[in-house]
Amino acid sequence: MSRDPLLQPYQLKHLTLKNRIMTTAHEPAYPEDGLPKDRYRAYHVERARGGVAMTMTAGSAIVSRDSPPAFNNVLAYRDEVVPWLRKLADECHDHGCAVMIQLTHLGWRTGWNKGDWLPALAPSGRREPAHRAFPKVMEEWDIARIISDYADAAERMQAAGLDGIELEAYGHLMDAFWSPRQNHLDGPYNGDLDARMKFSLDVLGAIRDRVGPDFIVGLRYTADDLAANGISTEDGIEIGKRLRDTGQVDFLNVIKGRLETDADLTDVIPVQGMAHAPHLDFAGHIRAEVGLPTFHAARIPDVATARHAVATGRLDMVGMTRAHMADPYIVAKIAAGREDDIRPCVGATYCLDRIYQGGELELPHVIPASDTPSRAVIIGAGPAGLEAARVAAERGHHVTVFEAADQPGGQVRLAAQDKRRAEMIGIIDWRMAQCAARDVEFRFNTWAEAADVTALSPDMVIVATGGIPDTDILSSGNDLVVSTWDILSGAVKPGQDVLIFDDAGDHPALMAAQAIAAHGAQVEIMTPDRSFAPEVMGMNLVPYMRALQDKAARFTVTYRLKSVARDGNRLAATIGTDYSDHTQVHHFDQVVVNHGTVPLDDLYFDLKPLSKNLGALDHDAFIARRPQAVDTNPRGRFRLFRIGDAVSARNTHAAIYDALRLMVAN
Repeated sequence: MSRDPLLQPYQLKHLTLKNRIMTTAHEPAYPEDGLPKDRYRAYHVERARGGVAMTMTAGSAIVSRDSPPAFNNVLAYRDEVVPWLRKLADECHDHGCAVMIQLTHLGWRTGWNKGDWLPALAPSGRREPAHRAFPKVMEEWDIARIISDYADAAERMQAAGLDGIELEAYGHLMDAFWSPRQNHLDGPYNGDLDARMKFSLDVLGAIRDRVGPDFIVGLRYTADDLAANGISTEDGIEIGKRLRDTGQVDFLNVIKGRLETDADLTDVIPVQGMAHAPHLDFAGHIRAEVGLPTFHAARIPDVATARHAVATGRLDMVGMTRAHMADPYIVAKIAAGREDDIRPCVGATYCLDRIYQGGELELPHVIPASDTPSRAVIIGAGPAGLEAARVAAERGHHVTVFEAADQPGGQVRLAAQDKRRAEMIGIIDWRMAQCAARDVEFRFNTWAEAADVTALSPDMVIVATGGIPDTDILSSGNDLVVSTWDILSGAVKPGQDVLIFDDAGDHPALMAAQAIAAHGAQVEIMTPDRSFAPEVMGMNLVPYMRALQDKAARFTVTYRLKSVARDGNRLAATIGTDYSDHTQVHHFDQVVVNHGTVPLDDLYFDLKPLSKNLGALDHDAFIARRPQAVDTNPRGRFRLFRIGDAVSARNTHAAIYDALRLMVAN
């Protein structure tokens, strides 16, 4: 038997967990009609197949109709949820994986215009910032009904054959009762800690009356919400002890912080550039003080940190949740001695910012071998090209990659020059290692032309040449502006009074602003949209704001850069708006444009008449992962495709998705 601390079993009450790794509750937003149907089930079964000891479903499943689903939650108040969860549990159990579910009433953390359009509820009328809710202050009959709803939901989960439940007391209804900041009720549910815990204890009692003493029940709770007049560490320890002393709680899943704003949430669930495992010692402290089995997850992306957490007794079960989104086969690879093959989580947190867009039913994690190995030539060693090379090589094809630069990475390497986003290079490094293990041939410093490609007699050619910044967007003065790439690469030094015009709304504008402000310059980020950087979204926006808001940086919305002209040693920027004919002129030292990229597609069009398919892509086959069979040119010598930004400006995820969908069947 392995002596690896992570591979040791753990006994939780009557349940034997086969190792110490779990995925904690999170909502991939895959339910259909509030039910965890095929896609939802596949998402969890894939992790079970990969060896994880326990998967905690839902984030969170809601127990009452007046807890409107904020982001397509599982509806635990519906009887119809039972057969779907039973099927999920049965399939995970087939792989030796335990299954639990997180139950909650969202309280103030939702919006009234979701679900059945019922008002949010809380023990005060305090507004919740993220969902802009002004909740109804709960009445006695609300409390009694919701206690019963928790018990009903727990009974359904037991009937579905789940191994247990976890109650959410972190930013939702239950911990709002604990917090003096949020609990403004009169009477038995507010006052000293005994009174503020009464709701939680009443819920636990009602649940135990339904499910009995043997069904596993735990809490994920904030043991310090880091809020003035909130739940302190001392409170958190005392709450943990009182939960323990009831004899009704089997485990604690420890959180530090709160989640009502993007900044708060980002401190709880750190993004790239932030410390790994920032709350691990805190969770270990709670475990030592309270003595209940303790789970925890917060940016534990690598095996070494997880192993340390268990080996040092800080945790009993370690949550590697985002890490399993990147690679659901972590445990299997540890057991097989293949830790180097684990696909890294780089902390970009696209999963949370985009509410977990993915395709578990559509894309395999194990690449099938090809029945007819062939020769593939790939032009470009950015994320799209490297993913195409990796998958082609795993299928058994002979692969040659041309790259004009001296290193792989494309735009990812440019992004990784930012110290905070340096982990992005893991996207490239992992794929390069996978390619090296499969003898992919790389030709760097080579600007491939059609003759270079055809000389290799390929069967398939993939153009993944990416794009170049598009700054040709003004009525005049395009020659006077620079791109965000110019700033980020160091090709152009920042000015002292800089306008960044951003109508792409993605990372490069904010990265350039951060670089310019760090030089002590004044920078204005302008967008024609009603909000800036909509493609960056909440959690990734937080580090930019922290880097910029104490600098000479300002943000201007609903204005559009029209033209730029020289005015002495300054640039006169004519600024308009989409809402009227109004214009104004402002002066700057430098104007930077972020308008996406235009495809580098000359080679593609040079190769197109030589190809069997004339570059055509069968979309139905592409989406369904069937072989491409378009054959419209009888003189063609190979099939030709282009992917990623060589098609159109998108993002890293789209580029990799293009490559995987194309190559997994060809």
